[in-house]
Amino acid sequence: MTRKFDVIAIGTGSAASAVASRCREAGWQVAIVDSRPFGGTCALRGCDPKKVLVGAAEAVDWTRRMEGKGIRAEKLHIDWPELMSFKRSFTEPVTKRREDGFTKAGIAAFHGRARFVGPTSVQVGDEILDGRFVVIAAGEVPADLEIPGDEYLTTSDQFLELNELPRRILFIGGGYIAFEFAHVAARVGSQVTVLQRGPRPLALFDPDLVGQLIERTRELGIDVHLGTEAIGIEKSSTQFNVRAVASGERSTFQADMVVHAAGRVPEINDLNLDAIGIEWEKQGVRVNEFLQSVSNPAVYAAGDAAASGGPPLAPVASYEGLIVSANLLKGNHQKANYLGVPSVVFTIPQLAAVGLSERGAREQNLKFRIKTEMTPTWYSSRRVAETRSGYKVLVEEGTGRILGAHVLGSDAGEVINLFALAIRSEIRATDLKHTLFAYPTSGSNMTRML
Repeated sequence: MTRKFDVIAIGTGSAASAVASRCREAGWQVAIVDSRPFGGTCALRGCDPKKVLVGAAEAVDWTRRMEGKGIRAEKLHIDWPELMSFKRSFTEPVTKRREDGFTKAGIAAFHGRARFVGPTSVQVGDEILDGRFVVIAAGEVPADLEIPGDEYLTTSDQFLELNELPRRILFIGGGYIAFEFAHVAARVGSQVTVLQRGPRPLALFDPDLVGQLIERTRELGIDVHLGTEAIGIEKSSTQFNVRAVASGERSTFQADMVVHAAGRVPEINDLNLDAIGIEWEKQGVRVNEFLQSVSNPAVYAAGDAAASGGPPLAPVASYEGLIVSANLLKGNHQKANYLGVPSVVFTIPQLAAVGLSERGAREQNLKFRIKTEMTPTWYSSRRVAETRSGYKVLVEEGTGRILGAHVLGSDAGEVINLFALAIRSEIRATDLKHTLFAYPTSGSNMTRML
């Protein structure tokens, strides 16, 4: 059976949902397809549930830091099953609410894996969906580590559904997932190890602030091994043995659970793209400045599935979904602007960045001044007993343009949004420096950072 639509969206996350809703509002016949529960990564398996767990860890950590400063925390602990029940109060309603929303809007929703069978036709189960346009917004999945025993790995999706945390947890990889989950697990009481293949983790963030975060991580008792590559996993009756190599030396780590935290890739390799001539690469479907496939003008891509140059973040996916919608409905006229997109690692303390790194600014031969300082003695850190905090801000000479900002601290995620606004809106450093912020707030620290 073949059904015809104006547009078919593959995925039900931020990007695909934006495309489907906007096109349907314009009167188009719209289909949306997903093999996973409707809702996408952020709402079900990423940002939202993760932040619930991080919030509990933050509450515990703040209380413990304040011991001896007016707070008693002798019996304080995280009840993991109870916390997971609270987390599910956010995630469990999503799928039905999303599907009901599609139905109410008149969007035809299909459960199953899509596979291209023509330039703008996809097969889902026994049905063929034929569209004038197709939008690929299928999200990401964990990368294949291609090491012996990788079948024993626990994914980040599975970690977020654990009813109990094991006593010993090892994370392979040193990115967002590893550090965020490690900080949560350590505050629950697990013994945590992180194996990072490269010389430093969190490569997209300022190395000086990353160094401070590593020290804070190790102070928690998390065992961080840099320059250490996992080369195999073996399972015994009582534990997992992870074989690794560092500087030519081999070693073995024991754990009760091994978590995949070594990166994710677009979930597009089984869409049959090659057979119909849609060009793609490791970063996703190859697109032009309008997020249109470079090889098939009737196909667009957005979010993590697009090799667009935008970072793989939920707000970017939503934004790209709106760009694609506008270009579908009125012809190609909108281009994505990735200037001033902030990113946050929700460790405790948080690490945040927006704009250029020091290295990136030098590679562009820009002339700029740097203001940087470690700030544990500042009021905003002392009042919450945070011993690791700091910032680095890059301002262009002559123009006063803020090129980049990097912040480590308890409210770094909020402060970085102000810098993102300044960069994206071209608010100069001098204007920010003379802004009257509410005090005492972390935002008011901006005047000292410029």
